[in-house]
Amino acid sequence: MKEFNGLNRYRRTRFRAVLNGLCAIVLLFFFYNREDILRNPLLRQSSSTFDKPWTRKDGIHDQLNGMLVIHRRTGEISVNSSGLIEGPDANDLTKSDPGSCTGIVDHVGFASRCEYLKAHPHCSSGGFFDYIRFFYCTCGKFRFLGYVVLGIWLAALFYLLGNTAADYFCCSLEKLSNLLRLPPTVAGVALLPLGNGAPDVFASIAAFVARDTGEVGLNSVLGGAVFVTCIVAGAVSLCVSNERVQIDRRCFIRDICFFLFTLISLLVILLVGKVSVIGAIMFVSIYVVYAFAVAANEILRKHARRLKLDVITPLIPVKGSIFSQDGEEDDSMYSPLLDIESDSDQPQLHASLPQWMWASNVAIYSNQSIKGSIPDGEKHLWGWTDDSTENNQPLFSCSKLVSLMEMPLNVPRRLTIPIVEEERWSKAYAVGSASLAPILLAFLWSSQDDVSFQGTTIAYFVGITVGCTLGILAYGNTVSNQPPQRFLILWVLGGFMMSIIWFYIIAGELVALLVGFGVIFGINPSILGLTVLAWGNSMGDLMSNVALAMNGGDGVQIALSGCYAGPMFNTLIGLGISMLLGACSKRPGPYIVPQDSSLFYTLGFLMSGLIWALVVLPQNDMRPNKTFGIGLITLYLIFLSVRVSTAMELISIAGLS
Repeated sequence: MKEFNGLNRYRRTRFRAVLNGLCAIVLLFFFYNREDILRNPLLRQSSSTFDKPWTRKDGIHDQLNGMLVIHRRTGEISVNSSGLIEGPDANDLTKSDPGSCTGIVDHVGFASRCEYLKAHPHCSSGGFFDYIRFFYCTCGKFRFLGYVVLGIWLAALFYLLGNTAADYFCCSLEKLSNLLRLPPTVAGVALLPLGNGAPDVFASIAAFVARDTGEVGLNSVLGGAVFVTCIVAGAVSLCVSNERVQIDRRCFIRDICFFLFTLISLLVILLVGKVSVIGAIMFVSIYVVYAFAVAANEILRKHARRLKLDVITPLIPVKGSIFSQDGEEDDSMYSPLLDIESDSDQPQLHASLPQWMWASNVAIYSNQSIKGSIPDGEKHLWGWTDDSTENNQPLFSCSKLVSLMEMPLNVPRRLTIPIVEEERWSKAYAVGSASLAPILLAFLWSSQDDVSFQGTTIAYFVGITVGCTLGILAYGNTVSNQPPQRFLILWVLGGFMMSIIWFYIIAGELVALLVGFGVIFGINPSILGLTVLAWGNSMGDLMSNVALAMNGGDGVQIALSGCYAGPMFNTLIGLGISMLLGACSKRPGPYIVPQDSSLFYTLGFLMSGLIWALVVLPQNDMRPNKTFGIGLITLYLIFLSVRVSTAMELISIAGLS
């Protein structure tokens, strides 16, 4: 069995090497074919006028080529003036407007779709890379190559989003919780959901703010909620249907009722069609009330147990759960949140939540092993260990290959996100992150379309000055063998903030790629957000919750609770903060919510799944069975069939056609 497990780990390592290698090649390929690599106003002005510098023969040809390009674009745009953007952005040819790509299919008056794109520069996906231009101009007649490259890049962006959450963001949250000495009850409802729901939350924010495609953000969050509450909850129920496991009635009904109230509030916002700053704050505050209810429940449970009353079971694993090995228990991991059986009269709080919980839903993307020693034959939650623990030469060589292949994807994040974990500490990376993080922020600021040359110069000057100062301070106040002990909170906050910045970058690029796919396939990007983006961000929930449930015991309670509490958090915080930022940008007027009548159908199916759970489970004495699971999965298949059929114009339904 040991040899078999080693072979499986070796195969997984080879798969990771191939995947990361392909992703790195695609990334370098995008950079090579990009006209203005840094999307900088300085380079953008030149690249939008002249051809690539390596295509010019001599100085005279340079001038003539530049004049020809200017003349050609002026002539084409003047003839097709209807494709221009009116208003304050009329002269900004770099302004992204995917809605102006409606004529690309027929490209009337142009020899090819590429010629159409050259004449309409504002027809763009809006990301750092122009995926529409790449597909139609760079790939040309080799469409299959374009599909393969964009498909690999889509998988890479999902991986980067989940890996950033698992290996960077959750580490910062865990450290922050420990430094602030947050009780597990507070951390469990405040920081823990943010770690596990970070991909959904920041993808929604990027869709609303970075790409101005709010309908994609709305459909991705609600589509993910339907997927998790139907497919994931249904799969969990089918896996434990023969175990006759009973879940807690009060906690389940509490979560369902709060979720239904959340959806009703969102429905009101969609019906009104606009939201103010106050309205967005009130929507987000629903989660604050929910968190208070959970904390109050723990306090009541504490006093009830003191009085020897039989109340609800804690959601955190207790004694005898799936993680104990060989009859041994880890009290700090498996005890309730509030430990009342002590010598003192006052209940004692544990110092922190179990480490595995901070990245449970995104663990499939992690390259790190769970902290602590890993004895031989130990049963792991997700079925794998860190490959570097093997000492045989082939695996070691493959591990080195993986590290080499991952460099283009990992090194930029390591050089800009401070990490103060003992196992991953590196003084070189720490100094680099302190120096380069401000420069990355300056680059992002200057990448905006409305930043002037003077603003760009000031941003880079401030970024380089601050970066050099922080780099010198980091070099003089850190050692090579351990993370810093002084000003540790500043390092942790820096890692927390830069993880969010990378979420913003990756999620924005993911939304831009979906917009590009929408133009290429002629599909509304909101449909892709409802399916592709929702499925990709929910894979972690599916695998982690099913793994927890199949191990039995309290894992079933955690898995089913996560199927409802997680999507509720993503809806309230992801959409709530997105609408709040949008409302703040439109002050003093309200933020106009994207008009998409299909959202009402999505909300209807989502509420139907919650009502089904609220009716079926109590009737079966709170024991998940096949009827419950099959009903949820069938509901999702009906929902998906209706949305896809209407998108392909196979059927016509009011509001969806």
